[in-house]
Amino acid sequence: MQKLTFVCLLTVCFLHPPLAFSWGNEGHTYINRVAAQNIPATMPKFLRHAVNEIAYLGPEPDRWRNPAELALKNAQEPDHYIDLERLAWLDPLPPGRYEFYRRLYEKRATTADHPDDYLPEHVGLQPYITAEVYGRLKAAFREYRQLKAAHKPTGPVEHAIIFYAGWLGHYVGDGCQPLHTTIYYNGWFGPNPRGYTTQHDIHGQFESVYVAANITPKDFFAFVHSPEQLNDTFRDYIAYLKQSNALVETVYSLEKVGGFRDKGTPEAFDFTTHRLAAGSQMLLNLWYTAWMESAVTPAAPERPVPPNK
Repeated sequence: MQKLTFVCLLTVCFLHPPLAFSWGNEGHTYINRVAAQNIPATMPKFLRHAVNEIAYLGPEPDRWRNPAELALKNAQEPDHYIDLERLAWLDPLPPGRYEFYRRLYEKRATTADHPDDYLPEHVGLQPYITAEVYGRLKAAFREYRQLKAAHKPTGPVEHAIIFYAGWLGHYVGDGCQPLHTTIYYNGWFGPNPRGYTTQHDIHGQFESVYVAANITPKDFFAFVHSPEQLNDTFRDYIAYLKQSNALVETVYSLEKVGGFRDKGTPEAFDFTTHRLAAGSQMLLNLWYTAWMESAVTPAAPERPVPPNK
């Protein structure tokens, strides 16, 4: 029985290989590393000294996409992307995950042509997981401040902050990759007047193979500047995703002329390094904003009154 189970597992792994990692191990590691190397002196010292740990955590959610952990893989697959073309009717996006679900199901109920395109797991949930991990980071920063003020040990919360900061970096990194914001995530379909590739290899060739062979952190370090505090993290992050989505055809145009093959072209190198830098910059801005906002003690939430009272 054990032998049969092992054979079946091998069959599943060969027939259903894991999806290509977004930005590959290298791209996600680089985005986190460059952001961490630019943490300002006004933020906690322990975080500025955690560059290697934060860099390691860049690819972490991709390590959760193995069929060996099927429940984990299925539960978080939609966190890595959002198909913005399917959401032109919904502007602005609601800031809460469950309101977003409700609006999608309402749209699905009134759609006759391919209604399942509006299932949340088909549209993608990228900005929602990002906002939720950001919230965890801000809450942990607040706890760190309170423990410091009370002269209590901060070691455990420091470990939590480093994890949240690195985990957040993965989704922010996904967001700067244009093919994580579009229905054309791995090959063009439908009307194609510009003759873009319809093969299902552009995604991995661009973000994994090309980056691993041609890009290093030093190639885009200079493009990342001191962090800025965001005014509205969710709204600003959606704007960041839309900027990325506006570059989808640029990726296809560069691929069309061989920009991501072997050494590629200077235009592809410039485009890719600036995309990676955009990810590092947004990540650094989010870290800084979470730190600054954690200094404000929120009002205590009202306690719900039980119905029988």
